[in-house]
Amino acid sequence: MRREAPLSAGDSFSLFVDEGGRLLTCGSENPVDGELVLGHAVDPDADPDDDRVIGPPTLVPSMQDRRIVSVAASAWHCLALSSEGEVYSWGQGDFGSLGHADGRARAVPSRIESLSHVESIAVGPFRTSAALDEDGRLFTWGRAAHDDKSIPSGLGYALDSHWNSQLTPKCVDALSEDRVVGVALGFGFTLAVTDAGAVFSFGYSQHGALGHGSFEAEVLPRRIEALALTGRRFVAVAAGVSHTLALTAEGELYGWGGRESNGHGRDESTPQRVTALIGQPVKHVHSGDYSSCAVTEKGELYTWGRGDFGQLGHGDDSAQQAPKRVEGLDGVKVAAAAVCFTHALVADEDGVMWAFGMRSALGLDGDPDITSQERVLYPTPIPILRRARKSPGVLPFR
Repeated sequence: MRREAPLSAGDSFSLFVDEGGRLLTCGSENPVDGELVLGHAVDPDADPDDDRVIGPPTLVPSMQDRRIVSVAASAWHCLALSSEGEVYSWGQGDFGSLGHADGRARAVPSRIESLSHVESIAVGPFRTSAALDEDGRLFTWGRAAHDDKSIPSGLGYALDSHWNSQLTPKCVDALSEDRVVGVALGFGFTLAVTDAGAVFSFGYSQHGALGHGSFEAEVLPRRIEALALTGRRFVAVAAGVSHTLALTAEGELYGWGGRESNGHGRDESTPQRVTALIGQPVKHVHSGDYSSCAVTEKGELYTWGRGDFGQLGHGDDSAQQAPKRVEGLDGVKVAAAAVCFTHALVADEDGVMWAFGMRSALGLDGDPDITSQERVLYPTPIPILRRARKSPGVLPFR
């Protein structure tokens, strides 16, 4: 089943898919600094000292003849998935994160020719990318190792020690006997969930992010035994810089890794049930760098982690160790959400898009009530995207 993601948040920008499958972006970038995240061609006559700013969500011209179903954004690069199963990438090309053999940056979306029949996409903060095809095969590409080349970055295979990049998508053969249905990328590590409900992890294990009870890196995928011992079938995973979340078919949420966003307020090297959400079955989970969010079966949004820019939606910039319900969305039935280091985006079941956090990335310019604010601390609807993409069908994790 294709997992559709109609919104995604990068540090300084946002991506959206509207009801017609059109790709829209807003926020800011500085092409001189290598920031090419908005997907629009660069004006050669523009002042190189100025950031390029797109206020309200704006159509990406080169993609107007494509029907997009999913988007994925990191601070540095982006992916978009079409209804035909084609993957497009743009942004910085460092370490091969865009999946093109030349390793170069792209200002506008460019199709990754070696991928087809793709069902799901993901990007990570370590210049890595991933895709799942209709046969359940996992492909990864991008940065292959930390500066210390003895530490793998979560691609799921070993490269020659002379190389620090995988420029084009490569199948993770170690999982070829399994049908992968979900993937999440953290800072140098990867989580994969199979149709049998097993969760595998590999890469760098900062703060125990791999869930194996140690801080040892893993080059190849290794099943997380602590999750297997629960007897539960897992259906989705999410990851940040050093924390990980996994969701069961029953809506139970487990977290581990770094304390800021794993839901426990303490480092955990093995998965533990997130107690704050016991009795609140979860249907969708997402993580940014240091923040996380979960949507319950009742359509309520819970957020936790760092809140420096108001990205938790609780009316302040305080950190939140345990999941807390976003009261500003009372009466709204949430379908899906995405959070990053600076802001969060929400889609409700009526197709309305909401946003909070760093204002310049939210697409709210022009609203006289918030234009002068640097941070939007409460959920605010994005006027131009009201009824943008209706669910059901948004991020169908079940």
